[in-house]
Amino acid sequence: MGPFGGWEIAIILLIVLIIFGPTKLPQMGRAMGQAIKEFKKAGRELRSEVTKLEDDEDKKDEKTQKV
Repeated sequence: MGPFGGWEIAIILLIVLIIFGPTKLPQMGRAMGQAIKEFKKAGRELRSEVTKLEDDEDKKDEKTQKV
């Protein structure tokens, strides 16, 4: 089974529209967009923290090699 095709996506969207209705879909899309934005922000913060710790560790290693 491969990725979804055009018909499968259309059927899924139709079912979602029937279940949640046209008034809830924009709210759900907005909430999902905000969740993705927060997830990406947390990933960037984690990456920068790891990079900072690696740099600090490298500086510490350089100091111990000079002594």
